[in-house]
Amino acid sequence: MRDEAGSGRPGGAVQWNRGRTVVHRHHNFGEGLIVTLPSALPPLPRPYQDTAAYWEAAREHRFIIQKCTDCGEYQFYPRGVCSHCLSSALDWEEASGKAEVYSFSVNYRAPHPGFAEATPFVLALVTLAEGPRMMTNIVDCDPGSVRIGMAVTVTFDDVTEEVTLPKFRPA
Repeated sequence: MRDEAGSGRPGGAVQWNRGRTVVHRHHNFGEGLIVTLPSALPPLPRPYQDTAAYWEAAREHRFIIQKCTDCGEYQFYPRGVCSHCLSSALDWEEASGKAEVYSFSVNYRAPHPGFAEATPFVLALVTLAEGPRMMTNIVDCDPGSVRIGMAVTVTFDDVTEEVTLPKFRPA
């Protein structure tokens, strides 16, 4: 039978426990040492095969979405098949970057240490001019001024050298 994760390793193992890091120093150490390691960054996206082109374009401050060449429908989030007709014939197209707020929430409490400096922030579902809806942040305005139906346009937040997030601001 296998012992707990990290047992037998002289250097110990690191596990996550409800936002805290549990460091097991040695297999005889017992419960381990609880250490809080705040991150300066919020959780960042990890590109994979179906999303790599999207994140690369965002890094270049271009906003692209997928369009099915069989049925002509646009879709967001990027995936390997069309969400309308299940075709795998998808192309990337430059989007207008225009959208309308469909729904939103103003967050006054950070869900992660990486969001602490950004509070309050607006988490919104926007309807892109091309049709699909996208979860995003509304920036460059007072959170209290955001309204359903408000016209917004894409802007880009260079979070790191590798990750740029498309966000929206009032048009």
